[in-house]
Amino acid sequence: MKVLLINGSPRTKGNTMRALTEVANTLNAEGVETQIVSIGKKAMQGCIACGMCGRIGKCTFNDDVYYQIMRCVKDGIDGLVVGSPVYYGGPNGSLCALLDRVFYSLGADLQFKPAASVVVCRRGGASAAFDRLNKYYTMMNMPVVSSQYWNMAYGQQPGQAEQDEEGMQTMRTLARNMAWMLKGMKGRPEQELRVYTNFIR
Repeated sequence: MKVLLINGSPRTKGNTMRALTEVANTLNAEGVETQIVSIGKKAMQGCIACGMCGRIGKCTFNDDVYYQIMRCVKDGIDGLVVGSPVYYGGPNGSLCALLDRVFYSLGADLQFKPAASVVVCRRGGASAAFDRLNKYYTMMNMPVVSSQYWNMAYGQQPGQAEQDEEGMQTMRTLARNMAWMLKGMKGRPEQELRVYTNFIR
């Protein structure tokens, strides 16, 4: 079993990475392999709904982070965790630009894989950012993994999230819940033929 963790912070050693590392270490202790991919500081192209991914099987834009994630997904991950700092009450915009492309082009490969969001903030906006990230999963038939509280930690300067004992415990509980879910899920539920209803005909 393998879980992909995406660090949506431009800081590869910041508080978001610390929270994700707590999740990864606990998953490893539960016998689940993990890989963390960081989006870094480069500008991220957003989705333009060109539909090319439906024809060629991948996003038409070429960037290393997308391809790194695509290779992980195509190689067969079993679960996904996305972490983000909170910017103006929401996730990092570069992360959302990337996730729009990932879920639009790789959604069929992600269906039914347990997923979770992790957010880190200085003071407020964590629950709004958490809700925004979870929308990707709930639109893709992905079971959302819960914890003992919303998956958030507090900290501004690098290393401060470590002092949030409840936040770190929440990360560990999240990881154990994900491992438990991964070990118990078998097969896929029956699916109806998809119906699309448009309001303008």
